[in-house]
Amino acid sequence: MTINAKLSTFAGLPIVAWDSEETPADPASVAWRLELEEFDADAAEFERAFEELLKRTGEGGPVALVVGEWGEAYERSFPVDLLVRNAARLGRLRSLFAAELTFEQCEISWIKQADLTPLLEAFPQLEALWVRGADGLVLRPLRHEGLRELVLQSGGLPVEVVRAVGASDFPRLSRLELWLGVDNYGGDARADDLVPILAGRALPALTSLGLRNAEIADEVAAALASAPVVARVAELDLSMGALSDAGGEALLAGQPLTHLKSLDLSHHFLSEELAQRLVEELPGVRVDVSDRQQEEEWGRYTAVAE
Repeated sequence: MTINAKLSTFAGLPIVAWDSEETPADPASVAWRLELEEFDADAAEFERAFEELLKRTGEGGPVALVVGEWGEAYERSFPVDLLVRNAARLGRLRSLFAAELTFEQCEISWIKQADLTPLLEAFPQLEALWVRGADGLVLRPLRHEGLRELVLQSGGLPVEVVRAVGASDFPRLSRLELWLGVDNYGGDARADDLVPILAGRALPALTSLGLRNAEIADEVAAALASAPVVARVAELDLSMGALSDAGGEALLAGQPLTHLKSLDLSHHFLSEELAQRLVEELPGVRVDVSDRQQEEEWGRYTAVAE
């Protein structure tokens, strides 16, 4: 699978390009996409586009911002500094997607990211942070009282980032989604590194947990079988990974899952028999076992890597 299409909505709002010919009557009624057409554009060009966006959105800036190509995203890291320097002018910002690029613009594992800790520190009112790409991605443990949604999409999420999420204090976070990826692209976390997250002590409001696109999906499933946080969530997502019968059996043998509203296992390597058991033994739960994959000679694979 490749990410070949851009979002049309974000944070529940339709997305409008920063240079669209039509300006919404209420700039706060839409999410704004800020990106350049030229993949080799320089930082000055991107900053000019940013200034134009602020003119169009008015005092306080956009409520929701989707940042796409900022120029040489495969070489130059996401422009954290630009946003941090202008935090006072972005007082309305509540939702941010850092690097919504398709594979044609830049493969997910080539997107240059940065230390996003200053971003969270500069925007204490931020409610949703989505990030695509993990090359150079850094997150240091912190407390953020506003964040409700954290989504980290990658072909390989560094263990240091996973550990930082687990060591952070997010009292209002209701949705956490981590694309763990594969070791070959930097996804070197193991199930033990997820223990603080699975304990859930710093995530008292969590209702939706996604540990997706995981090469170690069987390890993750085994850890979830006894994880305290599972009893508190309504949505559990292990999709896009390399889940096999070993992981499926662990889920069935572990703690009850009948309280869940949904269990997403799509893109998996389960046998037809075990996939059917999961559906039948979890009545009332929306169990998604679609997109069954066939193991290759060299093994199982995630949906997104490069």
